[in-house]
Amino acid sequence: MKFYLGAHHPHWLERAPFPLFVSHRRLAVRRRLPRAATGWALDSGGFTELRLYGGWRTTAAEYVAAVRRYRDEIGNLEWAAPMDWMCEPFMLAKTGLTVAEHQRRTVANYLELCSMAPDLPFVPVLQAWSRADYLRCLDLYQESGIDLTAEPLVGVGSICRRQATGEIEAIVHSLASLGLRLHGFGVKAGGLVRYADCLVSADSLAWSFEARRAAPLAGCTHANCANCPRYATAWRERTLGRLGAVQLHLQVAV
Repeated sequence: MKFYLGAHHPHWLERAPFPLFVSHRRLAVRRRLPRAATGWALDSGGFTELRLYGGWRTTAAEYVAAVRRYRDEIGNLEWAAPMDWMCEPFMLAKTGLTVAEHQRRTVANYLELCSMAPDLPFVPVLQAWSRADYLRCLDLYQESGIDLTAEPLVGVGSICRRQATGEIEAIVHSLASLGLRLHGFGVKAGGLVRYADCLVSADSLAWSFEARRAAPLAGCTHANCANCPRYATAWRERTLGRLGAVQLHLQVAV
């Protein structure tokens, strides 16, 4: 499984020796972009956009132009999330729309982005709440002529706040059993231990939230390590080490 570390600061792309997950909202405000020394993936910033405004204020044309700029100027862009619509209950309260409408808009945007820019690496995303919702979103893609089993990567959204639950474990296993190559958005260590074997890749910014509540590392002079590359790197190594130990235990048990 490929793990993308969430990064607040775009300049980390210049030095990081491992894959990063960087938000469009962080990159869009920069006149000068870094050159990436590592592969990375683009977060569309949809969670923040919907939470703040109750809908997308960025247009598809604006997003396409931005993604093309990132690909050309930063380099090493592996894939980009679409302008999807998350389906958490609090997000539905923000937009005033239904799960079904969020799904319709998610699929429609993916189709629009691919039509406008077939040269850019947009990935389809399943947005839903229940297992039945995820299967319905899969059907929407199928009805639009998109065979998700043929896609190199399919994102699974609306899971980050419940990613370590048995419910999400069952959903991810169910989707993987259909032959989908899945990326888990915002999957922390607890979720990875449960279903990393069902994922092609995952991302997490959990290290920053953890660091905000923890004491700074020895030698660090900032108030906390929520923006500290040393802390982020140590968290990544610890998380992947824990995952490796669990997988080894399972192999031995079998």
